[in-house]
Amino acid sequence: MRILVVEDDTNLNRQLKEALTEGGYVVDVAFDGEEGHFLGDTEPYDAIVLDIGLPQMDGLSVLEEWRRAGRKTPVLLLTARDRWSDKVQGIDAGADDYVAKPFHMEEVLARVRALVRRAAGQASNEIVAGSVRLDVKAGKVTVDGHSIKLTSHELRLLSYLMHHKGKVISRTELTEHLYDQDFDRDSNTIEVFVGRLRKKLPDDCIQTVRGLGYQIAED
Repeated sequence: MRILVVEDDTNLNRQLKEALTEGGYVVDVAFDGEEGHFLGDTEPYDAIVLDIGLPQMDGLSVLEEWRRAGRKTPVLLLTARDRWSDKVQGIDAGADDYVAKPFHMEEVLARVRALVRRAAGQASNEIVAGSVRLDVKAGKVTVDGHSIKLTSHELRLLSYLMHHKGKVISRTELTEHLYDQDFDRDSNTIEVFVGRLRKKLPDDCIQTVRGLGYQIAED
């Protein structure tokens, strides 16, 4: 899953990126509203963490522009404002959730997980596909109750496919969601990771839909 963090406080931006990366996400960052607006408008993120008080272009204006353009990416607002009217204004502008500063990083991670989960139509942090279970919070995968060891890239790939069970995912889409903006992307590497995953998972778990991509079927 790929996340955008738009926060002008350099230290907080770094902390958010580190925490989300440790949580298993690929993270891009922006430090002002204009850069954040551009990235959110042009890149396919699974969720966005957006500060309200940004230079160049404030967070609410950024959010309103995205929603007017039809961007449906889930957005978690960060706000130092305590007035309930400001929070209502953020929700009405199109935010899916908000966190007031100061906050615990664990709360941000939990809320991001919830946004990604709801956007994918998943009700729980545990996603099941046959004998395969993915614990999104813990970042662990089991097959028939036995834990299996995955690399970070293998886990991200499997997580994206399981969040989108029943949908055929192209190599291009997987590449866009598994690597940050600065990575030298090569969709051919997706085949390598899929091949490695298939050796660790049941034979029928990841299906190839010829000419279209990969799929984990609905139960």
